[in-house]
Amino acid sequence: MSALQIKKGSNKHSAYNLRPTFSDVSEAHTITVLVENEPGVLARVIGLFSGRGYNIDSLTVAEVDHEGHLSRITIVTTGTPQVIEQIKAQLGRIVSVRDVHDLTAEGSSVERELALMKVVSSGEKRVEALRLADIFRANVVDSTLESFIFQLTGAPDKIDAFADLMRPLGLVEVARTGVAALSRGTR
Repeated sequence: MSALQIKKGSNKHSAYNLRPTFSDVSEAHTITVLVENEPGVLARVIGLFSGRGYNIDSLTVAEVDHEGHLSRITIVTTGTPQVIEQIKAQLGRIVSVRDVHDLTAEGSSVERELALMKVVSSGEKRVEALRLADIFRANVVDSTLESFIFQLTGAPDKIDAFADLMRPLGLVEVARTGVAALSRGTR
């Protein structure tokens, strides 16, 4: 017997989503879109967001099937449940879109991001930066007498926390890839 798949917002007694769909509370959602890898598809997807005034917090795109010419777009956006449902419906109507999934609503998922951070410091601040990097499992990928470049992978919250700790130690530049996410389990 397989495990019962219960959506986020439900409880152990009901498989129905118990969150009201008319809520005015905004929350972040990770949406994945499988699209045909052809010119203009990304522009149409992004145009959907900009044309309706929706913000994109994170965006990553890469070809995932070379033979099938398919790319995966991962978008993190914030909105009310009504807005998120509208975004998913409108994405599904784009001709080149094959599949749309809201990983936040569908259950647990794994989200990771890569960041490079340049820290310029000397003396005790330099030692402290290295100590914190060790705690966060950040790798030093470049070093000079005045600076470090750290590489860090993990959940976006982990990267935010590391950046917050590095600011007083001399953080001068950050480059982030955006969120890459997959749902957990067999789906």
